[in-house]
Amino acid sequence: MTTMSSSSPPTAPGSSTASGRLPDFFIVGHSKCGTTALYMMLKSHPQIFMPVKETRFFSPELRSRSRWIAPSGVPSTLAGYMELYAGARPDQVTGEATPEYLRSRTAANRIAQVKPDARIIIVLREPASFLRSFHLQCAYNHIETQKDLRKALALEDDRRRGKRIPRLSQSPATLLYSDHVRYVEQLRRYHEAFSPEQVLVLIYDDFRADNEAVARQVLRFVGTDDTLAMEPYRSETLPRVRIETLHQAARLTGFVRRNRSSMPIVRALSRLVPSEPASRGLRGALRRGWHDLLYTEAPALDEGLALEIRRRFKPEVVALSEYIGRDLVTLWGYDRL
Repeated sequence: MTTMSSSSPPTAPGSSTASGRLPDFFIVGHSKCGTTALYMMLKSHPQIFMPVKETRFFSPELRSRSRWIAPSGVPSTLAGYMELYAGARPDQVTGEATPEYLRSRTAANRIAQVKPDARIIIVLREPASFLRSFHLQCAYNHIETQKDLRKALALEDDRRRGKRIPRLSQSPATLLYSDHVRYVEQLRRYHEAFSPEQVLVLIYDDFRADNEAVARQVLRFVGTDDTLAMEPYRSETLPRVRIETLHQAARLTGFVRRNRSSMPIVRALSRLVPSEPASRGLRGALRRGWHDLLYTEAPALDEGLALEIRRRFKPEVVALSEYIGRDLVTLWGYDRL
């Protein structure tokens, strides 16, 4: 394993002498590549303990600056971080999933310094579909105010100079979309910090085609039983926000949840409708009406813009194919550009 430089201490973890349990494996990203689905599937395995998703503990530079959207209960010391894993049984493998660790320039070294035998799981996605999905998520989370992806990409130069950054942005680096597609550079950081057998690189297309098979591959990689029954998991398709101010107010007050039928505002309004069988249709209509008021189906990526993005990042895809020894140029259709 590559020796870590003493000039780059793990600032966020704090003391490395604290005793306790640390994750045995890390799902480090990318975002919008099935990491949530993978987390949910692994978390349900009886031999795996994953207490919380996206602590961003080893990438403090990428944590939210806003108290409204910052993850709650995230520890600031290594001892506090280890407390998250205090409930793990001795026979369980522990894990964390934070997609931001892949684009962080320091997370790989920070993890390696406190857990040099950790196993790293990386998921990569075709650049155009990845950027479209990631931009949609940023807009949904109100850390991106430019709803047009082409215009958002054009803002990168200004944002590198600290200009035109939305108030609720987690960090300026989040909205530098091109920097997220430095796949080879990101992989090298982890290969420099960990031995090759400790790093598993997955492709989103494989996981989407058969997430159970890929999840079982991960189970073998982290040393758990891959023969147990496992339920496939599909993440909810993200909509496009219809009424920005109402959506923002709903998020900031906790009205918007991943399970929209459980939103407090929906539950409160539902109490006004009797629960008898005759009223169930009205209750369902109430839920659908609230959802339809706030959201609409997200549009497909404009074909012209998709072509521009693919041409722009073809050199990266070619380099990635050579780096991991897999023909992603053909898989992702870049050979037809």
